[in-house]
Amino acid sequence: MPDAAPAGHPRSEPPVAVPSPRDALLLLKEGNSRFASGKCQHPNMSAERMRELARKGQQPFAAILACSDSRCPVERLFDRGIGDLFVVRVGGGVCGADVIASIEFAVIHVATPLLVVMGHTRCAAVSAVVAGTQLPESMAPVVSKIRAAMAAAQRNFSHLRGDDLVPEVVKANVWQALADVLRGSAAARQRVGAGKLAAHGALYHIDSGKVEWLGPHPDQARLLA
Repeated sequence: MPDAAPAGHPRSEPPVAVPSPRDALLLLKEGNSRFASGKCQHPNMSAERMRELARKGQQPFAAILACSDSRCPVERLFDRGIGDLFVVRVGGGVCGADVIASIEFAVIHVATPLLVVMGHTRCAAVSAVVAGTQLPESMAPVVSKIRAAMAAAQRNFSHLRGDDLVPEVVKANVWQALADVLRGSAAARQRVGAGKLAAHGALYHIDSGKVEWLGPHPDQARLLA
């Protein structure tokens, strides 16, 4: 995790103005459009940018939870640079206590205006769980989360089996992780309710480089209550 400010003293001198949640989402959409079309600008990658952030502290405009899959280079696929994104990556893109704690760091101490939970197509972890593959015991926390997402997908798409079910489990896994964040983080709930933080689901297509935007959680109002 990046260096935190001393206890009780959040960063008070951001290097750039913080965009609104809507503008932060637009920045991600524009960056992904450039990436998918092969027109990346590679912003904020200079030595001067590094020195500025080291001196003044970070102020990323989005926090993103994504899978650890090597085909999902988060900063690159949004064409962003140093200090732009607060990225949390974990196998399967699931959300446990450590992930919530990392996201709360971004929400509380860095005050990011946008949270994105992003799954991706052809997710190996999801495919393995759907296929019933025996996985190492150390992966049990990840597997249990994906199994819950699979059960939700099976309820809504009872006619699908095997590989045909995987894309729906991937989406259900995004919604489950986003719900876990909102249930587990009072700070995130409060900021979303106050309009200071937008929380969106997304799906990265590894074959095209395009991000499909899923929007807020379908049950966001209930999750915030």
